Amino acid sequence: MTDIAQSHKATWRDYLELTKPNVVALMILTALIGMFLAVPGMVPLDVLVWGNLGIALCAGSAATVNHLVDRKVDTKMARTFNRPVATGRVEPGSAVIFATVLGVAGMAILVLFINVLTAVLTLASLVGYAVIYTLFLKRATPQNIVIGGLAGAAPPLLGWTAVTGEIHGYALLLVLIIFAWTPPHFWALAVHRKDEYAKAEVPMLPVTHGDRYTRLHILLYTIIMIVVTVLPFVTGMSGWLYLLGALVLGAGFLYWAIVMMIGKNPDAGMETFKYSIVYLMLLFIVMLLDHYLVTVPSFLRLV
Repeated sequence: MTDIAQSHKATWRDYLELTKPNVVALMILTALIGMFLAVPGMVPLDVLVWGNLGIALCAGSAATVNHLVDRKVDTKMARTFNRPVATGRVEPGSAVIFATVLGVAGMAILVLFINVLTAVLTLASLVGYAVIYTLFLKRATPQNIVIGGLAGAAPPLLGWTAVTGEIHGYALLLVLIIFAWTPPHFWALAVHRKDEYAKAEVPMLPVTHGDRYTRLHILLYTIIMIVVTVLPFVTGMSGWLYLLGALVLGAGFLYWAIVMMIGKNPDAGMETFKYSIVYLMLLFIVMLLDHYLVTVPSFLRLV
């Protein structure tokens, strides 16, 4: 590892990798849509820019802490062994400084330019992921991703409060959707990477309870998730366009969950994992389209 670190000094790309940009991008998408769903018209430009920047910086800080805490585990897994801290390209001390700078900058932006409520909720999400999940839950229980998933489900709530300054039931419903989506999303990957998690001694569900048990729970949680995604229509938050999109996308997720349950496709875990990411992105995009094309116009006609 030392030779690798000496021959590959840290670059800006290494520090960017520490922030898990793909994960943060998905989080910001849901936060952004949370902002737009909170208002009938356009989100104020300053809130749009400063709110998402602050949330993104805090999310990047939490991701960096994850790299730091998991550096020994990462060396034992094929998909993570080449991470900057795991290889030594970025020293642990440098990662701590980087995470601190990102976190402080993000919190300062949210407090100064957005509102205290959003800053507090973002801090709670950061601590929930970086400390409670990464340091404790991940190694303590096979239900780690279920309990810890709440922190990763917060972005649409943060987007909503950034605009309104208050917690609304609809915003919590968005959180519930991601909370229900997280277990089947992550367990699909865990099934595919079961041997690596076992080698790293991380008690993921397929390691502690076996593949079939996990596949069954993926199917059950997928059904729960589909039911939850119908609630925006039932509560009047969204209209028929969203309902149609949610059911079609949900049917696709259910298809992959059944394929996993049957167990004849060796790549089903990774395919389900990939689909789950596309699913969440499209679900929120359809929700946004419905908001401006169906729900808001219908409300204005009634008024």
